[in-house]
Amino acid sequence: MRVVWFALLLLLPLAAGAQDGLVPGERGRVVEVVDGDTAILADGLAVRLVGIQAPKLSLGRANVRDWPLAAEARAALAALVLDDEVALSYGGERRDRYGRALAHLHLDDGRWVQGALLRDGWARVYSFRDNRAAVAEMLELERQARAGRRGIWRLDWYRVRTPEETPDDVGSFQLVEGRVRAVALVRGRLYLNYGDDWRTDFTVTVSPRDLKGFDRAGFPYAALEGHRIRARGWLKRFNGPMLEATHPEQLELLGVVVPKG
Repeated sequence: MRVVWFALLLLLPLAAGAQDGLVPGERGRVVEVVDGDTAILADGLAVRLVGIQAPKLSLGRANVRDWPLAAEARAALAALVLDDEVALSYGGERRDRYGRALAHLHLDDGRWVQGALLRDGWARVYSFRDNRAAVAEMLELERQARAGRRGIWRLDWYRVRTPEETPDDVGSFQLVEGRVRAVALVRGRLYLNYGDDWRTDFTVTVSPRDLKGFDRAGFPYAALEGHRIRARGWLKRFNGPMLEATHPEQLELLGVVVPKG
């Protein structure tokens, strides 16, 4: 029997219950907004808004430059939460190595802060293998903002890259969209090659450890040759430009894929 895998981006509607899996956590008043995705509560707890990445501010760090519209993104978060009570909720790992809460935020009127920032174009979806709650809904909100050229999406700096552009973007977080030319499984590691020469062209890779999670999700990687995928993550150089995916939500299937067999 063949199962059709539908793209999360195209076919999952926004649903009121999409955040039902979140577990309630602390409450507190926001007294400081550090940047577009970090806030401080009155009790001193730093909250990293999980699931999103806003444009970064240098914040006095050496050799770090402000990203375009970083100040505007911080202002957008401040307008939502500064001096207001927020409720924290969790859908995965609760603390990062800095002791910050990795939380979703909701205001007393029910507004979901991550969702508001994504809808207005002040952040990109940025998920992790141990924090994947509500990603499908967040991807849809990001898509709407990108289509409307809202917030950061009005700048070419944040545009979705083609595989051919990626050599210039190694060391940065990007969305890359293109057609997979070849699929290879080498010693348990998956390679999705976007060009004819794997030694120089853009590649998405998945480690043997993480591939188990793709298998559990029924991700049809063996059938992806010839299909368009939008991948997101940090670009590094290994042979050519490479993006390592640790969980399926990093790879949006742009269309319908019918697994082989």
